[in-house]
This record gives sequence, structure tokens and C-alpha cells, in this order.
Amino acid sequence: MMAGKSSKLMTAAALSCLALTGPAVAHPHVWIEMRSSVVFADDGRIKGVNLIWTFDDGYTEMALDGLDTDGDGVYSQSELDPLTTENMASLKDYDYFTVMRQGGVKLATGDAVAYGQTWADGKLKLHFQIPLKTPLDPTAGEFMVKVYDPEFFIAIDYVKDEPVSVVGPIPQGCQLVVKPVPTGAEIEATQQMLATKGQDWKPENNEDFGAMFAQPVLIECKT
Repeated sequence: MMAGKSSKLMTAAALSCLALTGPAVAHPHVWIEMRSSVVFADDGRIKGVNLIWTFDDGYTEMALDGLDTDGDGVYSQSELDPLTTENMASLKDYDYFTVMRQGGVKLATGDAVAYGQTWADGKLKLHFQIPLKTPLDPTAGEFMVKVYDPEFFIAIDYVKDEPVSVVGPIPQGCQLVVKPVPTGAEIEATQQMLATKGQDWKPENNEDFGAMFAQPVLIECKT
């Protein structure tokens, strides 16, 4: 059953890398193109993040193997639902590869909601929302979200066109900021810096090593 194969693929992401080597030497086996949206409640508080992942052709082919139960060449919602359920259960164990912070402090998040999976034009897409357990006031401090696999088994990169947006009323004086992808030179410099650190060294704010290579999305507000 393909759902089981997919589950093994997703859970392998957090098990594949040697703890002491980190992303400096790890190589991805699954590629995801992503869009995200910071979701605001009617009162202007941030209540979570929407994510849309488009999987690479290799993963799509493997994930869909055996799911076309009626043999019509189309993957219906009912045929995709078991795969979606199993993937979401696996991703939950790793906090959906999503970290949200305010003022550098990691925020508590809930289980994914509003999730589903579609297949069209040969592409498999997974969408879901990660809610904050407590909606936050963005004017109280910089909000940041990073989406990444800390072990780099799965490469998650933003699409080039319209990668990030806002849903709902963003407060006056606040703006969405998408930081640039680290350049090759910056990544090399980070790798060289990591090579000089001891095994007990940790990045700032108790981030993991993968966070140092992830593209940040911010909500910044004038004070």
C-alpha cells in the first residue's frame, strides 16, 4: 500500500542524518516547492500559517503507486485521502517542519487543520494550516516563520513567483518581509563556521543547525 511507503519517506526525514554532521554534508532525497501565507484573525492577531507544498516528480510517482484503485488514470480525492492522512500523521511527529517565533522565542503550535491533497497536471500538492495555540499580537515583537527539514532529507524551497502572502487584515504599520535565500558564499561561510564549533555548540535562540540555512518570512511592525 503506497500510503505506508509515503509514511516511511516522510519519517525518514528526521532519522536520516547523522546528528554531528548536520546540513553541511546532508543531501536531500525529496524536493518540495512551497507557497505560504501568514494568517491574520479579524482582530489583527496572527493565528497561524498556511502552507502549500508541490512535490517533485520522483516522489509523486512513488507516492501515487497503487493508489489508482479504479484504474481510470485519475487520482480522485477518495483515492488520495489515505495518503494524505498518513502523511499528516507522520509530519505531526516533526512539527510539520514549521517553526514560528516572536522576538526570538519559539511559539507553541497545534495540530494541522484544513489539510488536503490534490493531483493535477502530473503534480501532487499538499496543503494545510499550522495554527498557533495562542494567537499573537504582531506589534508586540517581530514574528518569524521558517519551514525546513533540519536533517535536509527533504529540501523545501519557496517558488520564485508570489511565494508568500497574507490572509486577513494585517494591522496598520505592519508589513510582510521575505528575506533572501542565503547565497552560495553565505552557505559556505556558515559551513566553515560550523566546522570550527564543538559538538555542544548551539545557534542563537536554541535553533537547530537547519534553521541557519532556512529562508525566513517576517511580519515587522513599526513601533
